Amino acid sequence: MRKWILALVAALSVGAALAATPATVVFDAENMTCPACGITIRKALEKVPGVTETKVDTRAETVTVTFDTSRTDTSRIARAVTEAGFPANARADGE
Repeated sequence: MRKWILALVAALSVGAALAATPATVVFDAENMTCPACGITIRKALEKVPGVTETKVDTRAETVTVTFDTSRTDTSRIARAVTEAGFPANARADGE
């Protein structure tokens, strides 16, 4: 009986992880001048729980972030990028 309960709990936790709601948002970020800026931003976003993917375009000065909406939100992501030295704002349309 105990094994069955443990199996059920494990299955439910896997199901909850798969049910997480991903979102992708594009941020405009200032002061990006070189590839090292992208590395700095990626490292800052690695520390934000729920961020699953980061794409930095230094020429366009954008950061595209995919994240789990149950673990973080756009304001926390923007704050992490801004605190890394690149003032960031989410685009109104998200793209």
